[in-house]
Amino acid sequence: MFSTMKKGLLATTMMVSAGVAAQSVAAEDMVALLLPENVNPRWESQDAAAFVRTMAQIAPNVKVEVFNANNDTSVQQRQAEQALTQGAKVLVVIPIDGESSAIIADNAAEEGIPTIAYDRMINSANTTFWVQADLEGMGYDQAMHVINNTADGDTLVMLKGSPTDPNAAVIHNGQLRALTPLYESGARVMGYENWTEGWDPAIARRSMDQALTILNNDVQGVVSSNDGNAGAAIAAMEEQGMAGTVPVSGLDCTVQAQQLMLLGKQTQCGWRPLEDMAAAAAEVAVRLVNGEDFSDLAPNAVTNGVGAEVAYVPVGSYSAVGVDGVAYVIANDTSITKEMICQGEAAETTFCR
Repeated sequence: MFSTMKKGLLATTMMVSAGVAAQSVAAEDMVALLLPENVNPRWESQDAAAFVRTMAQIAPNVKVEVFNANNDTSVQQRQAEQALTQGAKVLVVIPIDGESSAIIADNAAEEGIPTIAYDRMINSANTTFWVQADLEGMGYDQAMHVINNTADGDTLVMLKGSPTDPNAAVIHNGQLRALTPLYESGARVMGYENWTEGWDPAIARRSMDQALTILNNDVQGVVSSNDGNAGAAIAAMEEQGMAGTVPVSGLDCTVQAQQLMLLGKQTQCGWRPLEDMAAAAAEVAVRLVNGEDFSDLAPNAVTNGVGAEVAYVPVGSYSAVGVDGVAYVIANDTSITKEMICQGEAAETTFCR
């Protein structure tokens, strides 16, 4: 289904082998999924839902406990401790902070429990497995989209991700790979940039309001690191009568983002097959519960921030642009339907009629 994606691939044969392994799982086994926050709807409505669904299919006797730390690192650490106390055999962690989450993996390792880093890397020697797309490449795609829809001398705003999220820096590095030569030559002007603590759209909105004030609305493009930031930027520009006249990038292709794309207000979003990411994490988790080798499922490895080699499964990505991008995501994302997107103002667009 993902043969048209530009980067990476995920072995579709993993489900079969994991399903065989699941048969030996004991009824009392439990896996804990630790979410970082609920500001971004994808964690609960897409990633967690897909993980729970896959686990139910391949290991129905394994209980899955889902925790949400609401962007509090100390809460996430306590939730991990609670999961271990409850007898979790594997921790699947989407860390708030790649550094402080190392405590989670280290404490789990002391009890002989493996930790899977999902989406965001955990900088610990005890990180067992990681699944992610090429975020640096996705950041590059975001920037290139804005570059291709602006002109020489145009001024850009960069709304970066959370400074504590290791992925945010990776995305930004990809953006800079495309933009730095243009900034240096003057072909594009970096008018304003700011990080967005906790990926909080309210913070992104304040940043965009400030940018428009400082630049006197002289903004021709917004390089936004995710859809939450993009929506905040669009809301700020809406008040200035600018929404729909400025290219705006994003990441995740949320329902709201795709509605904004149909309305011409957000123009790009990077999409990853979250269903495949969740399935990869679930299939490795089942192997780990059984104490079985999973190297055939994750033949690649990456080096994390503390120099540890971590088994890795890359998934593909797709740069969705405009109406055609929305159609592609609907066709390939099992968690999003046309009916979900064609609500409110978007329902009146040609695509939805």
